[in-house]
Amino acid sequence: MISRLSQHKILMITSFLLLMAPAVFAGNVKITPLGSHDGEFCSRDRALVLEDPDGTRLLYDAGRTVAGSSDPRLGHIDVVLVSHMHGDHVGNQHIKTLNAGGCATPETSENALPNTNSVNIALAKKARIISGSEMPKFFAGKLEASGGDPKASQLVRFGGSVTAGGVKITTVPAVHSNGIAGDMIGGELGAMLHAAGLTAYAGPPTGYVLTFSNGLVVYLSGDTGITAEQDLVVRQHYGASLAVMNIGDTYTTGPKEAAYVVNEMIKPNAVIASHANEAATKEGKVIAGTRTDTFIKAAEMPVHVPLSGQTMEFDNTGICVKGCQ
Repeated sequence: MISRLSQHKILMITSFLLLMAPAVFAGNVKITPLGSHDGEFCSRDRALVLEDPDGTRLLYDAGRTVAGSSDPRLGHIDVVLVSHMHGDHVGNQHIKTLNAGGCATPETSENALPNTNSVNIALAKKARIISGSEMPKFFAGKLEASGGDPKASQLVRFGGSVTAGGVKITTVPAVHSNGIAGDMIGGELGAMLHAAGLTAYAGPPTGYVLTFSNGLVVYLSGDTGITAEQDLVVRQHYGASLAVMNIGDTYTTGPKEAAYVVNEMIKPNAVIASHANEAATKEGKVIAGTRTDTFIKAAEMPVHVPLSGQTMEFDNTGICVKGCQ
């Protein structure tokens, strides 16, 4: 028989766990790719919207495939994340409409300079831009010049964190370059840099680690080569169970190198392929012999293809429970 005192203690513990559970375990994280062509994974696709179970929405590397701040796929955006200042990530230009041009060469005819697509979206959505290195000062100046709040550009450096709703955000090292092109700066200084073939200093590029309110930890690689931090920091410290990994070769890790990173260094439960720099699919199916196909075959865990407009849902362990191919 259980005594009344014991019953009371059990009731108190159960009540406490029920109160805590929704904040830690409830709900799935939704991830929606915003690519250039509906239902495909195309050459310029970078952008993802990641939604916490509490409704907080983060836009990662808007790049050139979000059709400006009026793109209806965006919805409400709380935070804009920018891994580095290259045009295909921050957005020096962008598509005007979906499905324009080919999957290999989408039509990105809309000029977003000198603000960039990321800044214009942040202004329209009244969202924060959270980035690392020396990038926040650049974004603050662009926001202020357009009538926005410079304080909406916030810094988070390696080892620190900021929160947005239920999401904890930090930056992690990436091995890449990160210059600001002269045409993003504008004016006489920008023209001089452009003429000299130089870029302005923006600090080292970054990746991100996001910890969601359901406990899911996601690594966003940005553009990177193989780096020891993928083991020492991303896996050993943060314990990422889902990785968004660049596979495009030449400019970043190639598909075999990216497979080494996820198999031997990060060891997540699942991966979303990114930055393939190719028309990776046709009618939503991976094309044989592509870099994406090579990566899928080499990875030792499920690889999910980010088909534009198709929302994937992940539980707290990084397992896709809905919407994945």
